[in-house]
Amino acid sequence: LKRTRVVEEVRLVKQGEKIKIRPAREAEILYRLIARHKGPFPKQELARIWRELIVATLRFEGPFSIAVKVNKSETGYRDLARDQYGSFAPMVQHTSNQEIIKAVSTQEVTVGVLPLPRTEDTSFWWPLLVSKDYATVRVMARLPFIPDDNSHSSKNLNALVISTVPLEETGRDRTYLCFEAKEDTSFHLIKEIITKLGFPIVFKQEFSVSKKTNNLMFLTEVEGFIDEKGKQLEYIKNDLAKSYIGVSHLGGYATPLDPVEIKNNLNKNPKKREIL
Repeated sequence: LKRTRVVEEVRLVKQGEKIKIRPAREAEILYRLIARHKGPFPKQELARIWRELIVATLRFEGPFSIAVKVNKSETGYRDLARDQYGSFAPMVQHTSNQEIIKAVSTQEVTVGVLPLPRTEDTSFWWPLLVSKDYATVRVMARLPFIPDDNSHSSKNLNALVISTVPLEETGRDRTYLCFEAKEDTSFHLIKEIITKLGFPIVFKQEFSVSKKTNNLMFLTEVEGFIDEKGKQLEYIKNDLAKSYIGVSHLGGYATPLDPVEIKNNLNKNPKKREIL
């Protein structure tokens, strides 16, 4: 009852905001909860209970819905979405990545769930986020946030969540940047500048813009939080101005809970206690 009253007050504060979700705040709640947890109650189940509670309060504050990528051969992304956003959150299924991005852009849905970019990809959805049509859409989370042994996890299935909410720092973050360059430009300069700022590169994906120009786009995932309106991004843009066509901030995410921190430290030989 107390929590519901607090949520009612928060709803009044957020009255003018159509999108109420705050991914960084949600992640911080789980980080603190797991860090301070003691006792035999499983941490996975504890985190899952709180995820359901968080999403229930989101829906209480206002409309909340999900667009998810599915096809005949793969339905695991739907399972990932359910795990993160609750059993009863309204879900719309799409076979096209662009349809999901468009639905998020027009706020027909609150969030969209798309495949995590991988080295072996032959198709790419993230270049759409650079276009003016979808300028407000950004990555905001990575799934699964809570490690588990479900079938989609055993297949190493991962996803990114997109929305139109601004990012906030948690201290456990990763950021996506997109660099558009001329065909003869080396990625080495990007790596040099970002590394000098203290942001290790953890993933890179290359995309050819068109056959006419032969320009390239580099999706770059870095360890750490880079503010879309901060000095660090301005520094990167200024340093690359002569060599690159443009730099776009594509969002980021609070890193998921680690399997080690979610594992309970239980006593292997607990003393028997008399049941009263």
